[in-house]
Amino acid sequence: MSEEPGDATPEPPAAQPAVSPGIRAQFLATEHWSLLASRSTTQSEVLTRISMFLTFTSASLLSVALVGQATQFSEAFRAFALTILSIDVVVGLLTQIRVMSVGMEDLMYVVAMNRLRAAYVDLDPGMARYLMAGYSDDEEGAKRTYYFFGGRRDFSQVAGSSMVFMVTANSALIALLVGSAMVAAGLPVPLGVAVAVAAALTFFGISMARGGRRYFAVWKNYKAIFPTEV
Repeated sequence: MSEEPGDATPEPPAAQPAVSPGIRAQFLATEHWSLLASRSTTQSEVLTRISMFLTFTSASLLSVALVGQATQFSEAFRAFALTILSIDVVVGLLTQIRVMSVGMEDLMYVVAMNRLRAAYVDLDPGMARYLMAGYSDDEEGAKRTYYFFGGRRDFSQVAGSSMVFMVTANSALIALLVGSAMVAAGLPVPLGVAVAVAAALTFFGISMARGGRRYFAVWKNYKAIFPTEV
């Protein structure tokens, strides 16, 4: 009796040949170099963006000073100064957004390379004692990669970051803009200064809180494959 096509039992897929450790190490090294190149590119880009922002801000504030002297700080100068400061704030906020994004991308590259190091250790467990960078793809492993010797507190890592630098610079620009607008509107100078300081502190606090939430959300939603051994 002939077998109907629908009754045929599908054959199991053929087993894939195991990749030799040498070939696997080459694959891992290729991916490692790709991640290193991507990380270097993003770091170079964000440093260029910060340099452009500082150059633009310095030139614009210098132009405000020159125009103020030329116009004897007239009403036209106030409008010009507020316009320039507004543009500076917009450029600063755009730069800050990119800096925060690059910070998360850099963390992503660090964790990915830690995972590759864990694969190296799987291939040769004796290699672990030669690695100063972390080889666990969790938060502790990332911290070790950022600072090999350990013991550095999170505060110093955050305080010295490009993100905090940009938040501080933008807070100062916002204070200048708000204070100038208050004084131009006829408010007393002490009140204008108080409002400007409050605006700067509010912006600083909100920006740091948002950055912290993004960082902790990464580890809350992420599952490590090679966690740090306790």
